Amino acid sequence: MNWLVLVFCASVLAIAYAGLNFYSVKKVDEGTRVMKEIASRIRMGAITFLNYEFRIIAMIAAVVAVLMGVLVGWYVGVAFLIGATMSSLAALVGMRIATYANVRVSNTARTTKKLGQTLKVAFKGGSVMGLCVGGFALFGLVIIYVVFGILLRQLSIENVYLVRNWLGIDFSPFTMTISGYALGCSIIAMFFRVGGGIYTKAADMGADLVGKVEAGIPEDDPRNPATIADNVGDNVGDVAGLGSDLLESFVGSISSAVILAFHLFLSSQAKNGGMTESVLEKMFMYPVVVAGVGVLACIIGIAYIIFRELSEDPHRELNMSTLVSAGLTVVLAGLACWWMFGREDLTGLSFSMGAFSPWIASVLGIVAGVVIGFIAEYYTSYDFAPTKSIAAASTEGPALTITQGLSVGMRSTMLPVLVLGATVITAYGVAGMYGIAMAAVGMLSFVATTVTVDTYGPISDNAGGIAEMSKLDHEVREITDKLDSVGNTTAAIGKGFAIGSAALAATSLMVAYIFSFSPPEVDPILDIIHPMTLVGAMVGTALPYLFSGMLIESVTKAARKMVDEVRRQFREKPGILDGTEEPDVNSCIGIASEGALQEMKLPSYMAVAAPLVGGFIFGANFVGGLLIGSIMSAIMLALFTGNAGGAWDNGKKYIETGALNGHEKGGPTHAAAVVGDTVGDPLKDTVGPSLDILIKIMSTISLIAVAIFSKFNLLGWLSSLF
Repeated sequence: MNWLVLVFCASVLAIAYAGLNFYSVKKVDEGTRVMKEIASRIRMGAITFLNYEFRIIAMIAAVVAVLMGVLVGWYVGVAFLIGATMSSLAALVGMRIATYANVRVSNTARTTKKLGQTLKVAFKGGSVMGLCVGGFALFGLVIIYVVFGILLRQLSIENVYLVRNWLGIDFSPFTMTISGYALGCSIIAMFFRVGGGIYTKAADMGADLVGKVEAGIPEDDPRNPATIADNVGDNVGDVAGLGSDLLESFVGSISSAVILAFHLFLSSQAKNGGMTESVLEKMFMYPVVVAGVGVLACIIGIAYIIFRELSEDPHRELNMSTLVSAGLTVVLAGLACWWMFGREDLTGLSFSMGAFSPWIASVLGIVAGVVIGFIAEYYTSYDFAPTKSIAAASTEGPALTITQGLSVGMRSTMLPVLVLGATVITAYGVAGMYGIAMAAVGMLSFVATTVTVDTYGPISDNAGGIAEMSKLDHEVREITDKLDSVGNTTAAIGKGFAIGSAALAATSLMVAYIFSFSPPEVDPILDIIHPMTLVGAMVGTALPYLFSGMLIESVTKAARKMVDEVRRQFREKPGILDGTEEPDVNSCIGIASEGALQEMKLPSYMAVAAPLVGGFIFGANFVGGLLIGSIMSAIMLALFTGNAGGAWDNGKKYIETGALNGHEKGGPTHAAAVVGDTVGDPLKDTVGPSLDILIKIMSTISLIAVAIFSKFNLLGWLSSLF
């Protein structure tokens, strides 16, 4: 357990470095009085929405914690609350720094006119979110390991085996505890991603459709009443939502590897397979150690950018930070693997490459994540043919813009799936099912840098909005637009990592789920041709589409109210457009907040309820099929929506750069591209990210509840009567 000291130090260092960067950013001058007023409005709007969202989440979290405490064990409920707290803290701190950093990025661009120095402020702000994600996730895991694993002896060998609670349910205490922690992170991520996604896209669509398309005014024009709400949405959706999302992915991948290690040990013991207690200890510690050294590597990778003079090429600088973090993670994880497994008896394990097998599997995950990221960049960056083809199609109207974007999105799914498939097969060949879980851990092992690079994008986007609303020099807007454009590409790459890790982690959790209702002495098998499994797979395949449809409808409802409000103000206050009257921005913030809070409930409840309702009615086989179908379907849909939306967005930006001769910003070609971008907004920023959480929250809930509904379900009770 000495390795926990390393992990604890990594978490504390990450949180401390995040605090240092937080106050370092706050010391930067905010700029003019107008800039300060605009930034204050954005900050207050974001904090108000988050406070309302916390109230809803707190009530739901309390109910879930009590239910788990009563039905499974008190420690599961407590672990759930710890996970919810860590995820909430990361989201809250990240959102706050984003609302402080945005105006400071604008002012740095205004005072220095240098892209490199402006990038450093935006990157430093993003690093607070990234370091908090890695730091709080690990800190929570250390609490779980120390309090429940060591002090309550859940990790002692006599408590590794299955125990029976008052309901007659058999489970391994520590696997249930860490599942509760992961579920706490997942619940928070679901509400932040769904609620924030609805908010940001409702405001964005309202601002674009009426402001840019109908009124013909520029993006982020201060005359547009929805502009402030749009900038608030960047923070609650793309920062708070993103942070809690990737923290949940990070924790989910680690917990899936730990849970699988326990089930592999129980199976080996039942079959006299030869797996030793010492090897079990190493297997449930190694995923956390990889995460710990990954966070240490990210601290170095982030510092590498902050403490040196930056060039005028933001893409190169961001890539360097990622490569330094990933490279150091690979080296440190390899050394840890050799130290932990080098002298162990690996009899009974599927470690075909010996002691380095878990490390090789994690490296496969890292490589797969990088490759999927580059594929996402190819399909979404306007430096490459797919996005340029959308821009070219816009010359012939919005219909062809949308058609071409659909084509790009659909074609973009094949290569990432082939990469994931190759990773699963190779990782399984290297280290068995444990290898697949370690590939997921590897893919997100440098999550702090990934989130840093992702968060810098919305901060830069906000900075551009503040520059426009403050009527700063055109040169300032050019700097922020350049940073924002690179941010769109890095966001697409980040989504590739999130989708890939979600697929691998959900697959591992599904295998652990099958282990959970199979006797230890029997190979875990889910009979796919069993009618219940087959029907479950069919329903599961449709579930992500139903979920996505509900999200898009929610965005549409909220956006419609926003559009009506902006039109009303333009109609009743004609002086807004000529600058003689002030728009009412607070009404738009209120509409976006109310719409998001109301509309986020049903999709979130459905994600939680689907496996429970299916399990307690039809049993474990049905839910097994449900998981298979939903995982397969959600991966494709998430890839399609993320890449299509990103390509539409950057297709519009390609036209705005003037790259298409004769088709300038504000013309009919640009208007067609704006329509495509508007269609893609809810796909890439609401649907795609939420699908990642959907499959993991369903897998985690199923893993916790299967011990109950495998014994108590309606179909089984009815069958017993005949």
